[in-house]
Amino acid sequence: MEEDRLSMDEVENEAAVALPNKEVLSLLDVNANVDLGLDLAAPVDLAAAANLNVAAPIEAAASANLLSPDAVAVGEAQQTGTVDQGISGTADATAPQHADIAQNSNPTGDTTGTTGDTSGTSTTTGGVDSLLNGGSLLDANINVHANANLTAPIDGAVAANANVAAPIDASVAANIGSEGAQAESVAVQDVNVSQHLDGVSADATATQDAGITQQ
Repeated sequence: MEEDRLSMDEVENEAAVALPNKEVLSLLDVNANVDLGLDLAAPVDLAAAANLNVAAPIEAAASANLLSPDAVAVGEAQQTGTVDQGISGTADATAPQHADIAQNSNPTGDTTGTTGDTSGTSTTTGGVDSLLNGGSLLDANINVHANANLTAPIDGAVAANANVAAPIDASVAANIGSEGAQAESVAVQDVNVSQHLDGVSADATATQDAGITQQ
C-alpha cells in the first residue's frame, strides 16, 4: 500500500503561529470593581402591658400490675377545689416613636450616583486571536457603582387582660397478662371555677413620628 506524503513545497506553504510562553498564557482575565454604598436603619419600638391570672391544679394517680396473678390494681384520683379569679385594673401599653433618620449612601461626596441608582460600565474582549497574541481567551472589565438607602421604622403596642384556669384530674389502672386480676380506676373531680373581669380596660397606643432624609 502506497502512502501519500507531503512534498517539501507543500510543507513550506503551511503557516503557523507560535503560542505564547506558558507563564503568560491566560484563558480568563476578569477585573471587577464594585463600589457599593449602603445605609440601613430600622428603629423598632414596642410596648406590652398585661394583667393575667393563671390557675392550674393538677392531680394524677397511676397503678399497674404486669404478669402478676391474683393482683389488684386500684388507681383513684379525687380533686376538689374552688378557683376564684378576678381582675380589676387597667392594662396600658404606649409606644411613642420619634425617629429622625438622615442617610447618605455616598459619604465621600461623589455625585456620580443617586439614591437607588445603580450604574456601571463593562467591557468584554478576547478570542482566539487575543490568546495567540499573548492576551486572554476572555478579558472582562466590570465596574459597578451602586447606592442604596433602606429605612424601616417599626412601632407596636400590645395590651391584654386574661383569666386562665385548667384543673386537670387523671387516674390510670392496668393489669397486663394477669389472670384473675382486678383493675379499678376512679377519677372524681369537683372544682368550682369563677372568673370575672371587673371594670378593666386594655389600651394599646402606638404613635409613630418619623422624619427620613435619604440621599
